[in-house]
Amino acid sequence: MDDYRPLKIILDILIAACLIGVIAFFWPVLSEEIRYSTDQMSNVKYVIGYEQLSTFEKPLSPANMDFSIIIPKIAAVAPIIDNVDPNDEYMYLPALKQGVAHVLGSALPGDKGNVYLFAHSDDDFYDVQSYNAAFFLLGKLKSGDEIDIFFRHNQIKYTVDQVKIIEPSEVQYLSGSMEQKTLTIQTDYPPGLTSKRLIVTATEEETP
Repeated sequence: MDDYRPLKIILDILIAACLIGVIAFFWPVLSEEIRYSTDQMSNVKYVIGYEQLSTFEKPLSPANMDFSIIIPKIAAVAPIIDNVDPNDEYMYLPALKQGVAHVLGSALPGDKGNVYLFAHSDDDFYDVQSYNAAFFLLGKLKSGDEIDIFFRHNQIKYTVDQVKIIEPSEVQYLSGSMEQKTLTIQTDYPPGLTSKRLIVTATEEETP
């Protein structure tokens, strides 16, 4: 039996190393899930502003006023990089390491048409740490939730219509309607993997 003891120790070390590696790779996803669950249990609500309004509210400020996004429910805040070609990895990979990408040729906020954004990319799974972890929680959104785009010093509000998991080949969501003011956000699904896509569609709120 003693002859097997060194082998068992080596196997235990390898298993532990694999577990640590998996946790390290997916820590951005796990940490966001933990934060979200903790906020839910504590009844924390995120609001857009610069000052805390009550004990259970935390302020969120835009990354910039030129082009950025805030999703209060999941405390997602990121700059948006304009006119990114989703078919050119030499363009979209650097953009996605800065924030969220706006698809080249899609509508701009406030204009008729579909504003199409995409978050962390279909790069290798082990590179998940390089991308915007807050958007791993897009799947938490429901119909009626708020999304805010800050564009050219204007705040434009959208209301979520649906959250849907689709195949990578389903590209019809890119175009949207040219007669409406809509927003689509795409990310990989499951978080950190690339087998499917999760999309959130929303409609711009009418200003009084």
